[in-house]
Amino acid sequence: MTATPLHAALRRRVEDGTVPGAVGLVARGDDVEVVTVGAMDAEGSAPMARDSVFRIASITKPVTAAAVLLLVDEGRIGLGDPVTEWLPELAKPMVVRTPASPVDDVVPADRPVTVEDLLSFRTGWGLPDDFSLPAAQALLTVQRHDLPFRDWPDPDTWLSRLAEVPMLHQPGEAWLYGTSSALQGILVARASGGTFPDFLAERIFEPLGMRDTAFEVPAAKRHRFTTSYAPAEDGTLRLLDTPDGEWSGLPRFPSGGGGLVSTADDWLAFGRLLLNAGATADGRRILSPTSVSRMTTNHLTAAQRENATLFLEGQGWGYGGQVDVTPVDPWNVPGRYGWVGGTGTTAHIVPATGTVTVLLTQVAMTGPVPTPLMREFWRVTA
Repeated sequence: MTATPLHAALRRRVEDGTVPGAVGLVARGDDVEVVTVGAMDAEGSAPMARDSVFRIASITKPVTAAAVLLLVDEGRIGLGDPVTEWLPELAKPMVVRTPASPVDDVVPADRPVTVEDLLSFRTGWGLPDDFSLPAAQALLTVQRHDLPFRDWPDPDTWLSRLAEVPMLHQPGEAWLYGTSSALQGILVARASGGTFPDFLAERIFEPLGMRDTAFEVPAAKRHRFTTSYAPAEDGTLRLLDTPDGEWSGLPRFPSGGGGLVSTADDWLAFGRLLLNAGATADGRRILSPTSVSRMTTNHLTAAQRENATLFLEGQGWGYGGQVDVTPVDPWNVPGRYGWVGGTGTTAHIVPATGTVTVLLTQVAMTGPVPTPLMREFWRVTA
């Protein structure tokens, strides 16, 4: 049987050592192609499978945004509400006078941070294109990307530490990456009166049949859990985590920004929820069509997009994910929504064509720029 373009693209990257294995999925309506190549680890101990479990990193972010919007639909929070009702630690934020100012040259925020600011990533906290700015460096002492989430402080402690870091921009002024999703997870927990993992499990994962999506991998599923790596300087792969490692228990900080594990079919179920205007396949409504529309619509001005080219490459941002507005590459269909994960994952929906694409690998990105493999995947599934 002739290999499909998707299979050929993924197989090539296994053969050249870029990744030990991968799962690629493209669904056009009910027509679903799933390709599995390579192995669960660099030793080739078991073949990659359709139900292999991956650390999905930042493609957690759309799920977190959906959880916030579920509470908006129920009237428990409002998009225009100041977040201080649930996050009182953020009642009096300070902002550096200019983005390049030292962290002690600050002015008060000119208005409260709102729920919509969190969803659109215009909170005032987050990573800019220039990581060397003093306020960005201060943020990185709290938002520790070098530490596993089990070694982060608990959410209450983390939030109190974040409140001591000055904002880089006034609320609503600029798109900044990452921090807002972590705040969204804390907001969901406090507004719902429970825990963030329980809320996602009960309100999103169980109704959608996302049986393998969670913040931990129980022992009974670890034979399906991939080993994770990062590229080493000599071109080999450096071990980051094993199936019995970081995700063998609930983390101290269940991050809305990147803490989930999942499978290709689980993210497909979530993508189809968005394509189906917030309803499940059997018609059970989880999100309102209005919330799905807001989630998958660009909220940034042209100037805000221009100032975030490192991460967005000129495209827009909805709630929890990028929204394509400019057809720069063949895959940039206006309205295409989704994101990439630092562990080597990417997932998108294309409302115009009813398409869902998911790529899961176990080799980390080396920075914010999508990998050649991701671009090849987008090209062959466009």
